[in-house]
Amino acid sequence: MNKQQSVQPGNVDNKPWYAHRWPWLLMLGPFVVVLAGLYTSWLAIRSQDALVVDDYYKQGKAINQDLRRDRVASSLHMQARIGYDAAAGTLNGTVTGTPAARSGGLKIRLVHSTQPEKDISLSVRPDQDGRFSARLDMLEIARWQVLVENESREWRLLGTWKWPQEKQIIISADLAPSNAQGR
Repeated sequence: MNKQQSVQPGNVDNKPWYAHRWPWLLMLGPFVVVLAGLYTSWLAIRSQDALVVDDYYKQGKAINQDLRRDRVASSLHMQARIGYDAAAGTLNGTVTGTPAARSGGLKIRLVHSTQPEKDISLSVRPDQDGRFSARLDMLEIARWQVLVENESREWRLLGTWKWPQEKQIIISADLAPSNAQGR
């Protein structure tokens, strides 16, 4: 008896290929990969990568200038204590150090750790004792880089502030910027 004759007429499945589930199940994997690729492409086109710097050489030269400003702040014994009062909507603080260095206005920058559009720049004028206050409606819960400098950009204080875990930050020029104390 021949192999072809052993097949019974009732055992043959005459349905077209698309009526079976296995081809669809096998095509599901590549289809999901194509959808994931399209979504990833859409994300890459829609959002800008703000963490990449265009000119690394210029950025390196700027870091050296900032180190000079840190040394000047250290020689002037500069220190800043900054806190945020959410109920009043104010950023309050004091700057201590050489009286000549405290005179004039101050620039305070709160730099968001991941989203540059949320950075905050404030200009304040401290009183004789170095105290200042600035209106700040809302401070987002984040890890902020805090930069305090005088208007002429001769010195700077730099520290990291995890608000609201740390109610205030104390930045001392005698310490390295990464060792600034937050309390």
